[in-house]
Amino acid sequence: MTTPDFDEIIERRGTNCNKWDDMEAIYGVPADQGLAMWVADMDFRPPAPVQAAVEKLAAHGVYGYPAQNPDYLPAIRWWMKNRHGWQIEADWIVTALGLVNGTALAISAFTDPGDRVILMTPVYHAFSRVIRAQGREVAEFPLAQNDGRYVFDWPTWEGLLTGQEKMLILCSPHNPGGRVWSAQELREVADFCAAHDLVLVSDEIHHDLVMPGFKHTVMADAAPDITDRLITLTAATKTFNIAGAHVGNAIIADPKLRSAYKAKMAGLGLSTGMFGTDMVAAAYSPEGASWVDALVSYLDENRRLFDEGVNALPGLSSMPLEATYLSWVDFNGTGMSAEEVRARVAKDAKIAANAGETFGLGGEGFLRFNLATPRSNVESAVSRLRAAFADLQ
Repeated sequence: MTTPDFDEIIERRGTNCNKWDDMEAIYGVPADQGLAMWVADMDFRPPAPVQAAVEKLAAHGVYGYPAQNPDYLPAIRWWMKNRHGWQIEADWIVTALGLVNGTALAISAFTDPGDRVILMTPVYHAFSRVIRAQGREVAEFPLAQNDGRYVFDWPTWEGLLTGQEKMLILCSPHNPGGRVWSAQELREVADFCAAHDLVLVSDEIHHDLVMPGFKHTVMADAAPDITDRLITLTAATKTFNIAGAHVGNAIIADPKLRSAYKAKMAGLGLSTGMFGTDMVAAAYSPEGASWVDALVSYLDENRRLFDEGVNALPGLSSMPLEATYLSWVDFNGTGMSAEEVRARVAKDAKIAANAGETFGLGGEGFLRFNLATPRSNVESAVSRLRAAFADLQ
């Protein structure tokens, strides 16, 4: 495999790119001067086999109704076994239009309007959006902190239950906090769901992006006895920067759960396009695995540089990043309001970053920064933040 050049600046402005082309309208950050560090995609090209798969389809030039690529399901099974030690069967895999769609389908299939769906906040903001859009109630169970890391707070959470909860959505690894939950913590989640008869949706989309020294545990391995209530969501899209393909997987071992999930999909007339599954089949390969290893090493150094710079600023603290490429920075120590912090970051530093409040309870005073970008951008972000908060130094 040719060593990927993650330092290459690939111009994304003017390409109908949500991350770079929409930041001025949303954040007031000028496109020609700003740094886009909000949307969770990467500024890197995927590995060569993925590009080759797309070029092969384009070269053929006929885009009719596709049959499923015969390499698609075997590639997913190979990846889960070789990268995560998880043996799955082909018929467990249900292909959704990305994991937000996969989550929405689970909510629709296994809850009713008025039911409560538990989120451990702060957490990925799309969860609450699709819960509310379907007339369900978001039950926010705030995470606690221990030595600057998020931990579960079972005594408090037991007291928040009303009896109307039907589902718990777990983000594993956690976005935005970057936690890799231990096998024991995952076992606790499973026991909580079993005790309160909750369907458990385990969103594991960041499972390949784990920093050195940490190891992701698949929920199905941590709690093999709860398959009758477990839906695991995975995707190649986050790992290989192919989110525009809108393809992901619900892996459901239990036939009854799987049948209900597939029936909901069928009722909505959903089916995948021809590009996404071919891209996944190409990505989940030995060359793709080598590319991911190089990516994680690069991201780890970006993390180190960003943390070093941010934590040197009085009142700022980045949560230790164990997985993902999303740095979760606490500005509460500055004594500034969230509005002033956002203004300094957007107007003075000219960085578009996600506001912590959008991730739910516990996100107040935080901003999320995307570090999956060439290192020169990370270095620029640190310099910009240093200048924007110069009066604190």
